[in-house]
Amino acid sequence: MAFKDRVIFLHKELKIPSIRINNLRMSDAGRYTCEYATYPSGNEQGTTTLTMLAKPKNSARAVTVQAGSRSVAVARCEAADGKPAATIQWLSSVGGNHSTTVSNGSDGTVTVRSEYRLVPTAADNGREVICRVEQRTQDRPWTEVLRLSVEYPPTVTIEGYDNNWYVGRSDAVLFCQAKANPEPTTITWTTASGSLPDTVVVEDNKLMVRKVDDAVNTTFTCEVKNKHGASRQTLTTFVIEEKREPVEEPQTGAVVGGILGTLILVGAVVAIIFLIRKYQQNTEGPPKHKPPPPVKAGSSTEMLNKPSEPPTATETVPLSPGEVYYEPTGGEPVTILDEDANEALNGGAPPVLNKDAADGHHGNDSSNHGPSSANIPRGESFVSTPMYV
Repeated sequence: MAFKDRVIFLHKELKIPSIRINNLRMSDAGRYTCEYATYPSGNEQGTTTLTMLAKPKNSARAVTVQAGSRSVAVARCEAADGKPAATIQWLSSVGGNHSTTVSNGSDGTVTVRSEYRLVPTAADNGREVICRVEQRTQDRPWTEVLRLSVEYPPTVTIEGYDNNWYVGRSDAVLFCQAKANPEPTTITWTTASGSLPDTVVVEDNKLMVRKVDDAVNTTFTCEVKNKHGASRQTLTTFVIEEKREPVEEPQTGAVVGGILGTLILVGAVVAIIFLIRKYQQNTEGPPKHKPPPPVKAGSSTEMLNKPSEPPTATETVPLSPGEVYYEPTGGEPVTILDEDANEALNGGAPPVLNKDAADGHHGNDSSNHGPSSANIPRGESFVSTPMYV
């Protein structure tokens, strides 16, 4: 009777015995067999399987908890009556953990439940966790963002005191700042003596001094309460005779920036000077040829000349090894024997010459000595005859 009035044939002819099931239920899932009789072949049958899928009913919510030292469930997520069973994941940076349970329905559906747990603190209040559900019938994963709700007693601070409550000041104000969940129910201002001075006016969390005098040279207390407890904070104020002018503190950032800029500039200048000097050293290096040695004025080397240029009485020719020179009297050419001749001539000593080496002769022939220094006019330079050692 489960299919009564819900199953009909699509065609009146038995050639196409297809059926339609209305008001489909999860319990309708299963194997269906079609059997028909033929002549003369006999009975024939065919079997098909009906698979039922159910989209889950997804939901998620945050659980209000009180800050404490034990791990509790702070959020719950559920995928109910789905087929096949859904998968639940938690995305969070809070640092908790989760637990999951699965229950089967009488009609073949599955319900999946998951809890997100942690040790709640005041800092966790308002943080986000995300429930993510995946299931075959869903086009995309289902997600829900939850904000944790952690309740805690108040924490109190007093702000506004600037250490400049001078006699006659009319704009002195103190603020009682409280953090609590739920919000504070009462805020109470008192002094060390109990009651507030006549010059003080209180509006909610604000304490205003209409005129500063010795009466407010005291200790103020602010007490805040909510359903989880109370908290208080005290502040001692000092009344001075005269107003303190504010002292402008140096701008640390500007000072540090100036010092760094100066150091960078000095470093750049030093680097440029170093590069310039290095460039000068590279371009003004030592000469690549040895300069001729200096010749003494009036020495005996001033009249030596190369054969290609007849010597004059005023020319000075440095001696070089292997070169041929003529004597100033028009004698035969002579050859410089070695490099020490220049050094000897510069020192005033006569050069060592080898006249016979140029002619191919050897020996000490007095006829080749040439004219003596007595025949040279005064004031003129000359080259002495060679001496053989």
